[in-house]
Amino acid sequence: MFSFSYKNRIAFNYILSTGLLISVVFFVIYKIINFSVNNHINDDIQTEVEKHLEEIEIDRNNTYLIQVDQWRAREHNTVNVNPVFVQFLDINDKLIDKSPNLKGLQLKLYKYQLDNQFIDTYLNKKPIRQIQVPLFDEKKIVGHLFVAMSLDDATMILTNLRNTLYIAFPLILIVLFLIARLIAGRSIKPVTMITETSRRITKDNLKDRIVLPQNKDELFVLSKTINDLLDRIENAVEREKQFTSDASHELRTPLTVLKGTLEVLIRKSRTQAEYEDKIKYSITEVNRLNNLVDQLLLLARFENQKQSLKIEKVYLNALILDILTLYSGKINTKKITINHSFSKDYFIESDNYLVSIIISNIISNAIKYSEEQGEISIILSKKERKTICTISDNGIGIAAEDLDKIFNPFYRSSPTNHPEIKGSGLGLSIVKKIAQLLHTKFEIKSKINHGTVVILSFD
Repeated sequence: MFSFSYKNRIAFNYILSTGLLISVVFFVIYKIINFSVNNHINDDIQTEVEKHLEEIEIDRNNTYLIQVDQWRAREHNTVNVNPVFVQFLDINDKLIDKSPNLKGLQLKLYKYQLDNQFIDTYLNKKPIRQIQVPLFDEKKIVGHLFVAMSLDDATMILTNLRNTLYIAFPLILIVLFLIARLIAGRSIKPVTMITETSRRITKDNLKDRIVLPQNKDELFVLSKTINDLLDRIENAVEREKQFTSDASHELRTPLTVLKGTLEVLIRKSRTQAEYEDKIKYSITEVNRLNNLVDQLLLLARFENQKQSLKIEKVYLNALILDILTLYSGKINTKKITINHSFSKDYFIESDNYLVSIIISNIISNAIKYSEEQGEISIILSKKERKTICTISDNGIGIAAEDLDKIFNPFYRSSPTNHPEIKGSGLGLSIVKKIAQLLHTKFEIKSKINHGTVVILSFD
């Protein structure tokens, strides 16, 4: 197979369809002219027949002798540009008379079944059309009148027309191909621009965009779609860069603390208590680092959507109580009051592990950002077919302008105002990703110094 460019394929397909149409048109033209020429010859022959029938006489007294004196006199005094061949036969099919232009030739008599029909035959190897008309006297055939005309002119006209069409057909197709190729080249110019722009776009240059065509056609839609795709890719790359930068910073902080602590520890001899204190501090930082790595791996897993779901019955009452037990040490340290209202047992069909991560992160944040002797409320309820879990606290709250940003990885609202509260800013990012994966509605409301309310709607 030949490898055509897109422009040539458009032109080629165009001339295929146009060539088919032209061939049909040419065929119809040829057939119309062929019919017209032949019909004209038939009319001329029929006119001659009618004229000669008026000129002949039949003599019954002389064995049905056909009198052609008037015809003979006119025939010898008339000049025909397109000669007509005329011939008379008697009752015995013997020649009575014929036109002088036949000279030594004679028109052929066919079977009587072909009477009054046009017959294409040859005279001296020249094509002619003739008709044999029976002559009647009281319903008895007493002879035949033959009228014939040459087909040379008609054949020449039709042959010339056919040759002209044969020559014109490929020439027209070639011209149309060149014109179609030119038009196709102009039509796909925006595609060429798209290709050139795409070549310039790399991971280090995502700013270029395709210039949108003025006409809002299919190419406009294609260009806009590609621009939208490039916008999403650029945003994703920027988020990736920001995530990498933030992750490096967050990982570097505990490592720097660990290194500094150990360097201080080996500078000189320490007491047993000092060693134990520094080692405990280092273990705390290692745990913090380990928790951060776990969160990063979990977030990366959801970013790549590689998490497979294990759908089962999840008993929310028991799950929440287990999580509260897990954080009981921190709850008791800050003397936080936990209020939970479970009017009955609530369960959902979901992934138990992922649901536990969502609720655990929310409760952990509620504990972390609650003041001493604060209060946390957990309410389970049913609304239509949805199970609603509401977790609220009366902690420090979140500024209204930060509510749209808290789901970004490593973002923490006003961390300098509360340096005593440690965190990586990954918890809510993970919660949002899991909620999307589980098709769970996640809503958060907050107000500075009044607390935060988180509402989860499980299907």
